[in-house]
Amino acid sequence: MKRKPDHISQEDWDAVDSTPLTDKMLKRMRPASEVVPEIVAEYRRSRGRPPKEVTKGATTVRFDADIVASFRSLGRGWQTRMNDVLQEWLKEHPTA
Repeated sequence: MKRKPDHISQEDWDAVDSTPLTDKMLKRMRPASEVVPEIVAEYRRSRGRPPKEVTKGATTVRFDADIVASFRSLGRGWQTRMNDVLQEWLKEHPTA
């Protein structure tokens, strides 16, 4: 894969190329968390999906092949539907 497109000349690349940082410039640089801490804090706070109220745990369970095939045939979300069926069963058969 080419690094530079053919229709852009070297002069065009040179026109937008930044000048190298000097030692003086590098010494003056500070982390964004020191310069604009409120913006960095807001960015960190807003990253990712909000946590769910009810979390799920990962486990490995072996089901009969026909049961898995039946739920998979329902398409996308089959694991959620299987979870819903198990939740309903637990409501009807409470544990001590």
